Amino acid sequence: MRPSLMRSASQVLRRRRSYSSASGQPERKVAILGAAGGIGQPLSLLMKLNPLVSSLSLYDIAGTPGVAADVSHINSPAQVKGFMGDDQLGEALEGSDIVIIPAGVPRKPGMTRDDLFNINAGIVKNLCTAIAKYCPNALVNMISNPVNSTVPIAAEVFKKAGTYDEKRLFGVTTLDVVRAKTFYAGKANVHVTDVNVPVVGGHAGITILPLFSQATPATNALSAEDIKALTKRTQDGGTEVVEAKAGKGSATLSMAYAGAVFANACLKGLNGVPDVVECSFVQSTVTELPFFASKVKLGKNGVEEVLGLGQLSDFEKEGLENLKGELKTSIEKGIKFANEN
Repeated sequence: MRPSLMRSASQVLRRRRSYSSASGQPERKVAILGAAGGIGQPLSLLMKLNPLVSSLSLYDIAGTPGVAADVSHINSPAQVKGFMGDDQLGEALEGSDIVIIPAGVPRKPGMTRDDLFNINAGIVKNLCTAIAKYCPNALVNMISNPVNSTVPIAAEVFKKAGTYDEKRLFGVTTLDVVRAKTFYAGKANVHVTDVNVPVVGGHAGITILPLFSQATPATNALSAEDIKALTKRTQDGGTEVVEAKAGKGSATLSMAYAGAVFANACLKGLNGVPDVVECSFVQSTVTELPFFASKVKLGKNGVEEVLGLGQLSDFEKEGLENLKGELKTSIEKGIKFANEN
């Protein structure tokens, strides 16, 4: 057989093995709540492209049939259904392995994440009440801001319903990691796809603490001032986008990407892929705070292990102490809302 034919046959066999492997994956249903919004639409597209997703359930208060029809034309295996309004929420959620929640209003110029609280807190509470009823064992990926408060709200709702499992509730802080990687790579002049930077704390302003001292690949090219500037830029990344869009949007595309990255990690964990580690805002004993973002090992039940902070630089130790007060206030605000409303 000629070498070219052998290569061709080899490629066919590889494709068949790949197809066989893909078809042997467990069927996984992913529901996106807020699928017609600025984050929800690109997130729906990205999850439709994920080969680990067999069923994609898109829900919003309006506009979902169009988004579902649009996304369903993409030639990837996931089956897409659109659901709209309160009466279809249960059907959208039933049987879900992962529920991703980007629902809520976006941030506008001059607004902090806490300015969004009163609107988004109520939305999150209602959606989590439905999750507790229709898919209590699903992994919940919370994107709706302020994450520092919406995750505690979700926890309280699930506790009241008797369905709370701290291993299955995640605040998606992956965008902070994505930004830290990008900014670090640009400043250190290293290839961005090789970079990893843990980001701990919370998901707003000074509560975001990138650990550049633990960044890989390590570099000696960055001064203390560089690290300080990179930290500030990572913390202000959302504001940078809001201002650049001049009041016409917030970080929707990069957030959708980050949400898809984290959901993919959760799917891998559920499917038994070993050593899947991402940063996430979860129930934690890493600090004295009840919730904290750090590296988390993902597995078949969600959180397999919450990893420690590792060795911190003096600058990072100072940042850690400075963020605790604000993060504590945001957590308590969420808990109070859930129990009073």
